[in-house]
Amino acid sequence: MKSLKLLSVLLLAVTLLGTACNRKAENATDPHVIRCAVIGGMTMTGMWQQISKMFEAETGYQIKVVVTGPRPVLDAAMRAGKVDLLTMHSGDITTDLVADGYGVDMRPWARNELCIVGPPDDPAHIRGMTNGVAALQKIAAAKAHFVDFADIGSRELVHTLWGLSGVEPKGNWVLQDQSVSRWNILQYARSNDAYVVVGYIPAKMGRMPANGMEILVKDDPIMRRPFIVMETNPKKFPQANYAGAKALSDFLLSAEAQNFLLQFGTDSNSPGPLFYPVAQF
Repeated sequence: MKSLKLLSVLLLAVTLLGTACNRKAENATDPHVIRCAVIGGMTMTGMWQQISKMFEAETGYQIKVVVTGPRPVLDAAMRAGKVDLLTMHSGDITTDLVADGYGVDMRPWARNELCIVGPPDDPAHIRGMTNGVAALQKIAAAKAHFVDFADIGSRELVHTLWGLSGVEPKGNWVLQDQSVSRWNILQYARSNDAYVVVGYIPAKMGRMPANGMEILVKDDPIMRRPFIVMETNPKKFPQANYAGAKALSDFLLSAEAQNFLLQFGTDSNSPGPLFYPVAQF
């Protein structure tokens, strides 16, 4: 009986040791690989793929996109310790990641642009304007339909623009967003002959079916939102490749990468870039 008990204890010890070793192997990360969570617009346009190749060629690191898409899924990946670096729009989500101890050294490194899209008959006559505040003032004065898009980024910017305009967006000309999904917002606006503020990249690249809707107002610096980059906190996740993530973050803010942003997409997007740098060299 004692021999059987001893054998059982030894078998249990071997099993636990094997499990611990397997977990250690699972947690170990390749120091040459940088696992990234990247906002969808960067991968959708191919920008992230190109800037990754530049960095890999110069450093020997390999960039692996673990997750790409909207901000909530990137947030979840960093909180789960699945990535070494995260880049997405700034906002409450990113601030909370730092405040909660998951991310460190958060820095802005690029911007994207939002635009005003409207029906082809353009009842407020804003086509070609480059001032978002003035365009919203004209929409309000004409009492033309305007959709309060429920997207986080759009709503944050529109709140700022209305505040600067001195106009209270109130009345039956302001429509609540009742679209099926964020990708159907232009169809919803078209069905109501309405204007709406959306991201320039998805509107330009056809990710939001437009049904004849047109990009009427763009090139306003106020209508650009910053992207941040941060590394995973090595104190919370010791297995994270902090050194590689820091090297990539520094590269994104280098003169080479910042100047690349001004050139990327210019040929297909004429007359301007799809992304804007935060530093001028």
